Amino acid sequence: MACNLLRAVGALTSAFHAKATTATLRAHLIQVPARIARSARRITLHLPHNWPWRDAWTQLFGTVHRPPEPA
Repeated sequence: MACNLLRAVGALTSAFHAKATTATLRAHLIQVPARIARSARRITLHLPHNWPWRDAWTQLFGTVHRPPEPA
């Protein structure tokens, strides 16, 4: 099941990550070097500005958390 979930994550992120190995996906997208901050009952994730996979991760997050398409 974990392998299938990682394949889906890779396909949603980019063409490079769609072909990447499990270890690469884990290193680039799962082990996120971020800082979590809580304020006013909201959780904020602060990603580093110079992190090379920042755009891929934010694209994945936006794809997963956007509202569903109307039927």
